[in-house]
Amino acid sequence: LDRSLDAGDKEETGLVRAHAVKTELEPTDTAHEDRGTWGRRLEFVLASVGYAVGLGNVWRFPYLCYRSGGGAFLIPYVIMLFLCGIPLLLMEFAIGQYTRLGPVLTLAKICPLLKGVGLATVVISFILCTYYNVLMTWALYYLFNSFGTPLPWQSCNNTWNLVSNCSTGFPGNATHLWSSSQQFFDYKLLEMTDGIEQMGELRWELFGLLVLAWIIVYLCIFKGVKSTGKVVYFTATFPYFILFTLLINNVQLPGANDGILYFLMPNWGKLLEVQVWVNAAAQIFNSIGIAFGSMISMASYNKFNNNIIRDTLIVALANSATSILAGFVIFSAIGYMAHVHHLPVDNIATDGPGLVFVVYPEIFSTLPVSQLWASLFFLMLLCLGLDSQFAMVEVAVTCLMDCVGPKLLKVLKHKELVVLAVCTIGFLLGIPHITQGGIYVFQLMDHYTAVVSLMFLAFFEVLAVCWIFGVRRIACMVERMLGKPPNAFFQICWLVVSPLLVLCILISSIVQYTPARYGKTYTYPAWAEVLGWFISLLSIVWIPLGALHELCTSKGKLLHVSSTVSYIAHTCTTHAHCDIDRHVVSSGARWSVLLHVQ
Repeated sequence: LDRSLDAGDKEETGLVRAHAVKTELEPTDTAHEDRGTWGRRLEFVLASVGYAVGLGNVWRFPYLCYRSGGGAFLIPYVIMLFLCGIPLLLMEFAIGQYTRLGPVLTLAKICPLLKGVGLATVVISFILCTYYNVLMTWALYYLFNSFGTPLPWQSCNNTWNLVSNCSTGFPGNATHLWSSSQQFFDYKLLEMTDGIEQMGELRWELFGLLVLAWIIVYLCIFKGVKSTGKVVYFTATFPYFILFTLLINNVQLPGANDGILYFLMPNWGKLLEVQVWVNAAAQIFNSIGIAFGSMISMASYNKFNNNIIRDTLIVALANSATSILAGFVIFSAIGYMAHVHHLPVDNIATDGPGLVFVVYPEIFSTLPVSQLWASLFFLMLLCLGLDSQFAMVEVAVTCLMDCVGPKLLKVLKHKELVVLAVCTIGFLLGIPHITQGGIYVFQLMDHYTAVVSLMFLAFFEVLAVCWIFGVRRIACMVERMLGKPPNAFFQICWLVVSPLLVLCILISSIVQYTPARYGKTYTYPAWAEVLGWFISLLSIVWIPLGALHELCTSKGKLLHVSSTVSYIAHTCTTHAHCDIDRHVVSSGARWSVLLHVQ
């Protein structure tokens, strides 16, 4: 047909065929008109900032910074932010806002051959939300224990303490001693066993707090973006008041300068290590939330002409600025603790939950009005975690409503009951984490989900959108929404820089893979490692399954299967018929229908 028609005939034929597709799928497009939208643009920005700014900004970034060269780490971090983080965030915002669909249907329309990537992002987000809310449970536990005098983790004179090896303060190089705050975390909060082989009993206090955490999440999102958009006015802004208040207090403490210098002092030799650059890129991905599907879902509730370039810059820069601010807060306090206990700073700083639930509680015990500081800090943690939790649960709800919404509503009648069902399942799957051996399950899932699975998903998402669907078509989407295409910088990053960086990160993650550990000494048994890989595959497996399903159920050549809107998008690029292109993508036109146009 291409050879038999001149350019004008092809354009006219394409428009007629596209109009036929539009007429055939009009009910789907009408359904989109009933889809909720953010009440104001500020609500979307706050929700996106709240999702990006989470607990990882408070504990993960400061630790990576001082371990990877101090101030020198900021150089690869900023480079990765501008070459990878910002362009890929704009990409996710663009496809979400343009199609007005969640990640599953968006990826299915953009690249049917890799439609499993969309489902994989939903699966990994839901797995994360099942144990991420456990962190909220711990924050609630500490919050409710922050009002006693003295603070319960302040001394070794409690029933849960092992007095023989308990230290009021940090023990330094005395490895046989544990701080009172560490014993509170291990023996009071967790009541932890010696390994994952001994799961022990259910922690009923934590069970009740986990129920409370999920109730809070449900009440904040059960009305969709209408309720979430109102909640984020508080949850996304309150942490900044606490961070600035803590910073003003901490920098006045003796020894604070030593901690800040340790945080910022450049070790230029670290820039020659590949792992430092990998850590910087991985932190950008994990913090902004690339390949989790949440940003696509939240953007899908935007108005069609919302300025996503402006929003992308606000969200990405606010996230990185918050990480740096949290670094000053954390290390000024750590410098103070090193001064109090006459220890070097590197004997105080630690990674993971220990920084938030062990080191900082110990710091509060030395401050005046310690109950006030402790309660404010853990309330801040709760807000930081809730914003991220909202977005991850919303991904699952959006997926269900987009894919099987009418069928679900026939059974459950109201969307609020769909949200309740998702929250209930998430709660039930989180119960193993609140047993006495739950911390080992938590660490295992976090390692194999947030570390192993994520980079696979990110690579295939970039492959599907940037290379198979194509930069030209993404630019067409942005032009249709904003009236002008994205500048050359974004298009070069989508075409070359970002995909190659993601590929390098994936290869480095595979080459430098290390099994999961808890602490410095505990190694998981072989069966737990197998379980960890199974958890990882729960999300990854949908990519090959989706490709296999598409190849088996669709007719045509492989290249036709891999691009849903190739002809219409080309018409959009060359003849500015973007309105038709947008409708065909959002209506879900099958590649087999468009094959006749080609």
